[in-house]
Amino acid sequence: MEVIRQETNVILVEPSGPLNIGSVARLCENFGVKELRLVAPRCDPNDDEARKMAVKGKRFLEKAKTYSYLLDAIADCRRIIATAGRIEHGEIPLCDPDEAINWLLETSNLSPIALVFGREDRGLTNQELLLAHKVITLNKSADYPSLNLSHAVSIVLHELDKYKQQGSPSKKKQIAELASAKQVNSCLKDAEALFLEIGFLYEHTAQSRMSKIKALLQRAEVRPEEVSLIRGVLRQMRWAIDNQNS
Repeated sequence: MEVIRQETNVILVEPSGPLNIGSVARLCENFGVKELRLVAPRCDPNDDEARKMAVKGKRFLEKAKTYSYLLDAIADCRRIIATAGRIEHGEIPLCDPDEAINWLLETSNLSPIALVFGREDRGLTNQELLLAHKVITLNKSADYPSLNLSHAVSIVLHELDKYKQQGSPSKKKQIAELASAKQVNSCLKDAEALFLEIGFLYEHTAQSRMSKIKALLQRAEVRPEEVSLIRGVLRQMRWAIDNQNS
C-alpha cells in the first residue's frame, strides 16, 4: 500500500467571517491542501483577524484564488464533494461520508479534487449542490445540527487524510475520467432550452425538473464522451425542428 497524494482544493462559497477564513487557511496548512479558493467572499481574506487565526497558514490567504461563481472555481476539478448542513434536499441525494471520501480518492493522484463548503448562515443552494458529484452531511446532534464552518472543514479534511494514510493498492483499477461540472452544466442548458421549446418543460416547473435530470446525470457519473453524445442528440433534434417545414 502507498500513501495517496492528491491535489485537494478547499472551496468556500461566500464566506463572511474573517476568523473562519483564517481558521480554514490554518487547516489547509495542517492537512496539505493544494489551494484555498473563495467564491464571492463577503469579507477581506487578508483581514488582520484572518491572518491572526491562520498562524502558519497565512500563505493560503495570500495566494487564495477568488471567483465570482462556483462553477468557475471547480472547473478543473475532476471529483467534487459538497457539504450540506440540512437533511431534506428534495431531489438531491445524500451520500454516506465514508463512501464519498473513498470514491473521491479513487481518481488519479494527479487529478485535482474539490471539497465545497457553503455560507455560514445558509449553506449551499440546491443549484450549487447539484454542481457536485456527491453531497454529504455530517452526523451531529439533532438538537443543534448547525456546525461552524471551520469545524466542518476540519472534520472533512481529517477524514480525507485518514483515508489517504491508509493508502491504495499498488495495482489500482483504471478509473474513467468524469465530465467536468462545466461540461454537464452547458449540456443541461442546451437541453433546457430545447425542452422548453418543444413543451416538455414549462417556465414555472423548469428549474425543478432540470434539477432532477441533473441529479440523475451526477449519480450516473457521466464521462466527457457521454456528454458529447447527449449534446450531439440535442443538436440533431434542433436541426430536425428547424428544418421540418423546409
